[in-house]
Amino acid sequence: MKQYGPTVAVEDVSFDVASGEFFSFLGPSGCGKTTTLRMIAGFEEPTEGGIKIGGSDVTTVPPHKRDVAMVFQNYALFPNKTVGGNVGFGLKMEGVPKEERQSRVAEYLELVDLPGFEDRQPANLSGGQQQRVALARALVTEPEILLLDEPLSNLDLKLRKTMRFELKRIQEELNTTFVYVTHDQEEALAMSDRILLMNNGNMTQVGTPSELYNNPANEFAADFIGDTNLVDGEVIASDGHSVDVSLHALGTTVSNVQNSTSVSTGDRVILSVRPEDIDISPDESERSILGTIETSVFYGKVTRFLVDVQGEEMLVEVTGQRTHGLFDDGDRVSLTFDVDDVALLEA
Repeated sequence: MKQYGPTVAVEDVSFDVASGEFFSFLGPSGCGKTTTLRMIAGFEEPTEGGIKIGGSDVTTVPPHKRDVAMVFQNYALFPNKTVGGNVGFGLKMEGVPKEERQSRVAEYLELVDLPGFEDRQPANLSGGQQQRVALARALVTEPEILLLDEPLSNLDLKLRKTMRFELKRIQEELNTTFVYVTHDQEEALAMSDRILLMNNGNMTQVGTPSELYNNPANEFAADFIGDTNLVDGEVIASDGHSVDVSLHALGTTVSNVQNSTSVSTGDRVILSVRPEDIDISPDESERSILGTIETSVFYGKVTRFLVDVQGEEMLVEVTGQRTHGLFDDGDRVSLTFDVDDVALLEA
């Protein structure tokens, strides 16, 4: 727990990170993820609770005595030092001899794909190159844990996507524990072994990317991670393992929905259906949901349709070579989805 006066920044968060794991904190701005990272680094001390690294309690241990390194959002490179001077700074502070220092600097610049950059000035580097220098500087001291606070947020979209692969490659090559903070759910899904989803200072869910995406713990988790359709419903039958749900707003009933919650007959629930799990057709079929195309957006091999179903909007995603022009605004369409692709959430 971390409290600033009457404000509780982090309340109910408890987790373990395995050695060599890529572990991410994910959540909206102000949810407490960076505060949690700073407590691990030693820049903040918990108001209650403690922190262990490698089995040792480090709650009151100062940052420089913890076996961690940190990559900041703004990289925090020394403008008056060369790239080599930046990368080797931590080694110099540790008293590593110059010859060994130069060798390790060269090794880690090679690792981040910046060989021969030792004499360059940070101001003459691109944003992506500066990010790689900051990463090399943090890794060269071979910390037990590398903490990363939204290090890709200042890069353009294409470079961010490239750097995701690079970060994951480096992490796997070194087998170093990465603890990563981001508000970008696509970023977290792409790189993480596990994700801790936070909201309002509390832990919402922790699990693999697949677990969080396919089996969200609640409405917030379903809505925050990826796009989804959240549809209100009522349980009209239950056998303990599955339920039948009436979706009054859509004018249909969904049968045999897997139930891992405590809901029972008569309870209000929410069904989460991902846009890519909905089939759209011009032809009506049994148990299909009828609607009208409101608008469509073409993204290359993906087209997204917004469909009006009795006043409710449903987002549908179609992938393929010829999705553009598949339907026109105002067309009547039929929607279907597999019950196995539905997540049942307590309302």
